[in-house]
Amino acid sequence: MPKITFMGAGSTVFAINVLGDCMCREALKDSEIARYDIDAVRLKESKAIIDNLNKNTNDNRAKVMAYLGVENRKKALKNADFVVNAIQVGGYKPSTVIDFEIPKRYGLQQTIADTLGIGGIFRALRTIPVMLDFAHDMEQVCPNAWLLNYTNPMAMLTGAMLRGTSVKTVGLCHSVQVCIESLLSTLGKYSREKDKVLPEALGYRGKIAGINHMAWLLELTKDGKDIYPQIRKEGLKYVKKNRGHLEHPELCGANLIRLEMMNNFGYYVTESSEHNAEYAPFWIKAAYPELIEEYGIPLDEYPRRCENQIKNWKKQYKELSKKKLTHTLSREYGSGIMNAIVTNQPYQIGGNVLNHGFIENLPSDAVVEVPCLVDSNGVQGTYVGRLPAQCAAMNMTNINVQLLTIEAALTLKKEHIYHAAMLDPHTSSELNIDDIKALCDDLIEAHGNMLPKYK
Repeated sequence: MPKITFMGAGSTVFAINVLGDCMCREALKDSEIARYDIDAVRLKESKAIIDNLNKNTNDNRAKVMAYLGVENRKKALKNADFVVNAIQVGGYKPSTVIDFEIPKRYGLQQTIADTLGIGGIFRALRTIPVMLDFAHDMEQVCPNAWLLNYTNPMAMLTGAMLRGTSVKTVGLCHSVQVCIESLLSTLGKYSREKDKVLPEALGYRGKIAGINHMAWLLELTKDGKDIYPQIRKEGLKYVKKNRGHLEHPELCGANLIRLEMMNNFGYYVTESSEHNAEYAPFWIKAAYPELIEEYGIPLDEYPRRCENQIKNWKKQYKELSKKKLTHTLSREYGSGIMNAIVTNQPYQIGGNVLNHGFIENLPSDAVVEVPCLVDSNGVQGTYVGRLPAQCAAMNMTNINVQLLTIEAALTLKKEHIYHAAMLDPHTSSELNIDDIKALCDDLIEAHGNMLPKYK
């Protein structure tokens, strides 16, 4: 039977989806599930929830184990076939708070700060060393396992694993699966509640490639007919109508930024407007504060989400504990990958892999998000060709930061932290070089032992 090790067991709600999905697939129902965390309370709560799910969804066919602390990490990983990574190093406090509050002193505002920007850089710098430790253990006790990385910053963490270790790794995000749905829903062409089925069942098809959180919907058809020209016209009208006239601007403008990117770059992006607001130099600008309200950009959105989640968790846990938990297959890729590798039944995903020629006009050492095929041979990326020049150029502004952050983490040279921050689109559009370097120094000092020592 397969062994599935889940790193970051405290991510209980997310684990319900991934592990519940496994319990819905016959080849994975009898798996050994090893839950690992360094937080005893969250690990205990998480195991109770997964035990509930296993009993009521899976007739207790899975063997669910819990492993606490670094001293038990190798036991959790031993003989694993699949390792799911869902950790958050440093948690909300102190690390995420530091990532937001110190940049504010320099006038630098953020929305999510988990993928790019100064917050994404430092989240990567404190997470990569922990993941390298995981990798060293995996190389010893489960060298043939596949690592399914769900943790952000996706491209930086996946790239560090693929370049710095021998562990077979694929990065997985949620945004590819819902990209077409998001676009159609915003323009009033689709409603899951009304239509009852997914867009694909209605004849919609798309081709997506680029980088994580900025992959591009390169093609969009319905029943074989190209509908992108009409969608672009409707997107332009939507932005003209709604920019500056949002009924609820705190909701990030109902995809206004994504549509504005489509209007100006020709293609819709996979990730939300609150994310993409901080991946480019156009939106969050001290010189143009009116843009925040016009586009409904939710500054400090991630801290708000964290505070609400922490506040509501006890109530949510009690509610989950009282229910007989059941589950139906979600749209997460994880269980499909495991099932395809175990059974050799082919499966297609949008995965994050090293660019072995899949996208010709992006670097070979970049992590790209492309269509991938999965079977008993593992995950294989597929050839895309060249992105439209403007899309590749936008991706490069993010890839520069990703590659230099990985370089900093693998070499422990502080100068590469400076390089990454100086080339970050949002940071460099707001701060001068001296302030960027001073900000990096302040963040290094504030994170303290959460970071390794840099030369």
